[in-house]
Amino acid sequence: MKIKSAEFVMSNSDVAKCPKDRFPEYAFIGRSNVGKSSLINMLMQRKSLAKTSGRPGKTQLINHFQINKNWYLVDLPGYGYARVSKSTKKVFQKFITNYFKKREQMVLAFVLIDCRLEPQSVDLEFMQWMGENEIPFSIVFTKADKLKPKALERNVLAYEQKMLESWEEMPQHFITSASNSTGRDELLGYIGGINSEIDAS
Repeated sequence: MKIKSAEFVMSNSDVAKCPKDRFPEYAFIGRSNVGKSSLINMLMQRKSLAKTSGRPGKTQLINHFQINKNWYLVDLPGYGYARVSKSTKKVFQKFITNYFKKREQMVLAFVLIDCRLEPQSVDLEFMQWMGENEIPFSIVFTKADKLKPKALERNVLAYEQKMLESWEEMPQHFITSASNSTGRDELLGYIGGINSEIDAS
């Protein structure tokens, strides 16, 4: 899929105020320091479409970007140890939960995982919640350029083994790097394929 246009549309904390049109939406979510903004900018080949920050937890709203005028990329707040107060975190959780449960246009979520780390309970618990609520998702391993191939393979396998303790199979997953565009074609091709199926139905 070629990215011909990528435009910021709106930010808000209320699912009811999200765009009213019926374009399919792909939500990106992960722990607050997983490199989400950098990944989004890499996918769109734009340096500052999504705001990157040295301070984790910068994304604090539901951000809609219209891509190619026919689908939305949705940038959601990070979960985990963002440097925000407990009360603010509860607000985040509420509108993230509302988004996933109520937003009919949401086709698929991409859950971002830092491939350098061993399986983290906060990620596993979040994916478990997604599964229990029948919300479709794929896994995106980020920062692949930071590891040698064998270490990368070992860490992804560790996640797979951990997930297979409670899942029948490992969800679709992608290996990416914002630094060298690893995984860009695969990820965009996957979204393009789903969009084609939607158009044909």
